[in-house]
Amino acid sequence: MMMPVQAQAQDAYNPPDTPPDFNTPEIIVTAQRRAQSLQAVPIAVSAFDAEALEAQQIENAADLQLTLPNVSFTKSNFTASSFTIRGIGDLCVGVTCDSATAIHVNSAPLFGTRLFETEYFDLERIEVLRGPQGTLFGRNATSGVVNVVTAKPVLGDFRGSGEFEYGNYDSIKATGMVNLPIGSTMAARVAGFYLNRDGYTENLFNDTRIDGRDMYAVRGSLRWEPAATTTIDLIGYYFREDDDRLRIQKQQCQRDPTGVLGCLNGGLAFEKVNLNSAFTGTLGSDEFLAINGLPPGFGLNSLYGPDAFSNFQEPADFRKVATAFTPEYFADELQVQLQVDQDLGAFNVSLSGIYQETSVDSRQDYNLGVLDRRGFAPALNQAAFFAANGVPTGLPAPFPPFVPGSSAYFAPIANALFPNGPNGVLCTSEASLDNRGAFEGERLCGDSPLSFDRSNEDRRSYSGEVIVSSNFDGPFNFLLGGIYANSQVSENSYFINTFAIDYIGGLLGSFNTFATVTDANPANDLPPSYLGPSMFRNNTLDFELDSYGIFGETYFDVNDRLKLTAGLRYNNDEKTNVARSTLISFLVPYALQDNPFNSPFVGSTFDADLGTPGNQLVQAREVSFDAITGRFVADYELTPDNLLYASYSRGYKSGGINPPLQPIFAVPEGFEKESIDAFEIGSKNTFANGQLVLNATAFYYKYKALQLSRIIARTAVNDTIDANVYGLELEAVIRPDPALLVNLSFSYLKSEVAGDEFFSNPRDPAGGRSDAVIIKDITNGANCAVVPTIAGNGAGANAFVGAINAGLGLRAPGAFPADGNINATGAFSICSALQQQAAAIGGAFGGIQVLSPGVAVNLKGNDLPQAPSFKASVGAQYTVTFDNGMTLVPRADLAFTGEQFGSIFNGNVNSIDSFVQANARVQLNGPDERYFVRAFVQNIFDSSSVTGLYLTDAASGLFTNVFTLDPRRYGVAVGVQF
Repeated sequence: MMMPVQAQAQDAYNPPDTPPDFNTPEIIVTAQRRAQSLQAVPIAVSAFDAEALEAQQIENAADLQLTLPNVSFTKSNFTASSFTIRGIGDLCVGVTCDSATAIHVNSAPLFGTRLFETEYFDLERIEVLRGPQGTLFGRNATSGVVNVVTAKPVLGDFRGSGEFEYGNYDSIKATGMVNLPIGSTMAARVAGFYLNRDGYTENLFNDTRIDGRDMYAVRGSLRWEPAATTTIDLIGYYFREDDDRLRIQKQQCQRDPTGVLGCLNGGLAFEKVNLNSAFTGTLGSDEFLAINGLPPGFGLNSLYGPDAFSNFQEPADFRKVATAFTPEYFADELQVQLQVDQDLGAFNVSLSGIYQETSVDSRQDYNLGVLDRRGFAPALNQAAFFAANGVPTGLPAPFPPFVPGSSAYFAPIANALFPNGPNGVLCTSEASLDNRGAFEGERLCGDSPLSFDRSNEDRRSYSGEVIVSSNFDGPFNFLLGGIYANSQVSENSYFINTFAIDYIGGLLGSFNTFATVTDANPANDLPPSYLGPSMFRNNTLDFELDSYGIFGETYFDVNDRLKLTAGLRYNNDEKTNVARSTLISFLVPYALQDNPFNSPFVGSTFDADLGTPGNQLVQAREVSFDAITGRFVADYELTPDNLLYASYSRGYKSGGINPPLQPIFAVPEGFEKESIDAFEIGSKNTFANGQLVLNATAFYYKYKALQLSRIIARTAVNDTIDANVYGLELEAVIRPDPALLVNLSFSYLKSEVAGDEFFSNPRDPAGGRSDAVIIKDITNGANCAVVPTIAGNGAGANAFVGAINAGLGLRAPGAFPADGNINATGAFSICSALQQQAAAIGGAFGGIQVLSPGVAVNLKGNDLPQAPSFKASVGAQYTVTFDNGMTLVPRADLAFTGEQFGSIFNGNVNSIDSFVQANARVQLNGPDERYFVRAFVQNIFDSSSVTGLYLTDAASGLFTNVFTLDPRRYGVAVGVQF
């Protein structure tokens, strides 16, 4: 993880009679929105020029983290990614969340960007600013900024380059660039890349490989300099990916044999979740259907019997899965950017604007496993019987054995879900944007029951910014600016589709509507219907952000060595959101064959917004936030090569709106804005004519209302906590000889929850108590905890649940396995029924409370997630120069990332092991660097390095989605430039 400013893989050859030159080429950055030398900027910023990116094999965002102190990167659950800087990343999940780490291209902010899917190509540099940006970069960011600066056309010069790479996994990658002069004042530049490779993951179900790549991008740039004082840049960019990328590399679980939790709290293992704990397992069970008065035999499972994963063997390898559903991944992005820079002598005016369209659509197996259909056979046979014959009357002869016309209520189930009979293919609803599913003919069929999710978004954004800066000869200068940004999401959904949801929705709907059939008044008979939509869908129909900021900074030279910077910014953000959540929510006639929301029953039975009187088809909310932020910096130049600085910065990130839940739980409708007070001291130093560059930074943060998410009812809900963060960063470049370059970095980080913060741990709803009973609610798959009023009276709590369960036909509480790290007992039951009875019995059983979603525990002192305490790296390269001018440059890099946690609740089950990544390459350059040949290897030790965890909710069984870095890659490349 080398300090990135020095990657001289292709240094020019110095003849023997030339004195050794240890000076490092100057890197110019725009961390303060003006061009400055990297070593002169009093900010913790790292910059990678094009040579550094190439030499250190930084090909994408995942590689970038290996070379930076206190910076981590991981994919996340819903087609997104998270850059974590100094312990602060995108812990807030949802459409209305802002990114903690702002992503910019040429200093313009991006929204919902797919930049993390693409490969880096034809860049001038990448700048990473660590710490809150209280003034200059908008929209504001509390953790830092990643600014990607693209290569611009060069006037009066025809040049080009091309590179072809082949590697394992049949990987083919090509990049190219051409620069064309157009007269003396204009030039155009076109660059692009193409990548195609086989998947990193083996699918044992059908002996195929998945998680492959098929993507390309192209960028066109036009520069016009009509006068020496005017520069106009027009940039267009398009990226497209269409392949079988996996959003989630692996799922892990310590399987719970009781089925109450699904996965236990002892640790992560290569085991599969117990589906009896999932909402499909509870709603499709014999016990739930019996409580709802359905005839016996229709259940797909018993809560106390085997589930569809009982015989499934999870491959004990991060690169092996078994899935009957081949993943699908599509993403594209369009950017059009205009920048105008006008020098007016003592002033400079900069105008910039960017328009952006992004879309992403991903589907994959929800459980990354193959469901066993054998347990479904009795239920499907009985459903097929009712479909073919109708409902038995139960009356003796000579009465007819079946209710006339009753088969019409059940035949649609068989026709849609198992059209070739119970032993034929099983069909599951498509995740259609118009909500139509299997009962409308939109379905996927296969020999195995399918279970998959879909995550998609369509977004359009634009922003405009103006900056006026001074260039006075005296000690005082200033910068003033303003920015306006708008981002609108026209579609964002997260679907879960399973055969069990279709079956349950059809069965419950058919029995409910059939129950209305009477001979007395046929006009009141409800038509054959199912409960729909027949899929879970959390849907944002429309989201809009309007944001503006006004900012300014002053720069005052107290003397030749001491400089002061002071800045202020006013931020204003307005957000509107229209959303709803559905899961078999209302009756839909089978005969409708249209969008279920055109059902005649939707308006009277479905309410998306309990906070507004009447039945609402959507939940509409509007919020606004504003804040004044800024920074103050004092920097002192000990010598021209040694700089000391100290700074205070206040950062801000707007709050947002929590989406509606299905079923409804008591959670806040929104979450408040986040703010940070950051204190930093640092030093930037160059010694011995460039033989040693050493930069050091120490920082302390106080966060208020730090936003983080938890999953409830398959939906991300955001809360806030207070936190303290402090740490140290060191970066060094050692060059004892012009041919030898060594990069070093080290960082220490401590992050902790400040003050008393109480939340229920979803992995242990009992909060560690031994006198509690953990309940799996069979009506919705959620969890709650039954606790005695008098602490320690576990016998009373167990007796209470046992008594209520006896009347429901359910079993009394039982113990969890000894290694599950759960002290409480557990049982299937109905939380609302227990709560009603607890209120009714008063002091019986010693007094009882029912807590949903569980017992709150204090998080004070816990580490923040994705915040490794230690990171370190070393990289070295040596340039061998031959008499004919050719050079041979071997290089090796080693990066260490320490232990971290994937959840704010910490504990062994949320622990992420430390990992080491090692890369190496050797490159032979031709004379004048006109061509090269390269051999490379990445992840030499083939480590399955885990970068992040994502815990699913109780209604899914609490399994953990795991995200990893790529496996070992190796190959060769050739390139030319002219």
